[in-house]
Amino acid sequence: MAPARLENEDHSRDAAFNKAMHGRSAAEKAGFSAMLSKDTSAQKAAVDEYFKHWDNKGADVETDRHREERRAEYATLTRHYYNLATDLYENGWAQSFHFCRFNKGEPFHQALARHEHYLAHMMSLRDGMSVLDVGCGVGGPAREIAKFAGVNITGLNNNDYQIERATRYAQKDGLSDKLKFVKGDFMSFGEKDANSFFQLKQMSFPDNSFDAVYAIEATVHAPALEGVYSEIFRVLKPGGVFGVYEWLMTDKYDNSNPHHKEIRLGIEQGDGISNMVRISEGIAAIKAAGFELEFHEDLAERADPSPWYYPLAGDFRYMSSAWDFFTILRLTRIGRTIIHRLVGGLEMVGIAPPGTQKTADSLAVAADCLVAGGKESLFTPMYLMIARKPKT
Repeated sequence: MAPARLENEDHSRDAAFNKAMHGRSAAEKAGFSAMLSKDTSAQKAAVDEYFKHWDNKGADVETDRHREERRAEYATLTRHYYNLATDLYENGWAQSFHFCRFNKGEPFHQALARHEHYLAHMMSLRDGMSVLDVGCGVGGPAREIAKFAGVNITGLNNNDYQIERATRYAQKDGLSDKLKFVKGDFMSFGEKDANSFFQLKQMSFPDNSFDAVYAIEATVHAPALEGVYSEIFRVLKPGGVFGVYEWLMTDKYDNSNPHHKEIRLGIEQGDGISNMVRISEGIAAIKAAGFELEFHEDLAERADPSPWYYPLAGDFRYMSSAWDFFTILRLTRIGRTIIHRLVGGLEMVGIAPPGTQKTADSLAVAADCLVAGGKESLFTPMYLMIARKPKT
């Protein structure tokens, strides 16, 4: 179900808020130091705006109206989620905000890069292609894929702070000639009556602009997958390829099951998601957008030596490299408790801005729900779909 209307974009408003909240922190070298550099009143506004959709709306009381309210404000919800969570992601995970598969003996960051390379391989990306990255984050995957495949990438993002950091990292890596990052909303919405059909286009690109489009765990933020897939279809050239790692509940998910619902809602709250759907609905959405689906598979179901969720579980049994020790340690129960108390203490004495601990705790709840969803095969963060826009 799509929202009744799309949120109006206001780039001037967003830029002013970005300047007020983040100031010069986009230039900070590390996520932790950037996190401490926020304006407290602006951060409080972001916390209030984001958590109004979740506070006192747990799985036991959630209604269809609550989900519709989140869908109606999907862009604001996503933007403020990343205003709050970006620095925590960079500090606690990596500059590539996604999960991956693990081979035996494979270090964490190498596995992240291989996951990105695999998508580029499956899409047959090659030198000189014009590629759109939908929901590019701080540009970690774009930098890796540009180096791996020699493509020219435009990253689309609705969060000004992430765009600033992505641009800075591209400059630092000498990739400014291969990468650019632009602000925009990736949704489209059609409305039909007896006499007409029209579509509001919120991607600021002409029709048939790109040779290829990819999205890595990003289009889940859309209020309706058919809407974002339709907009991707529009900007692809005829014969162009779309590759996506999609976050989906599996078809084992039962929304009438309280335990299942608690897992889904915990993932949504801790990851800025307005409305997750099942695998069957994702497949139907990409076909309804007009694509020819060439390949699809839940990569989480492959018999890998380590499960995709092992870092979130803080499970040292699967650690393949000593370099991964601190990444895993931060995500253990002990590590999370230390971070909770550290951030709470910094917040109490005014070093960390208010709401930082609440955001970190929300991410921790999401981590538990992601692990539970993975173990029980109720959720996948890597449903791979490779689809093509017909040539005619």
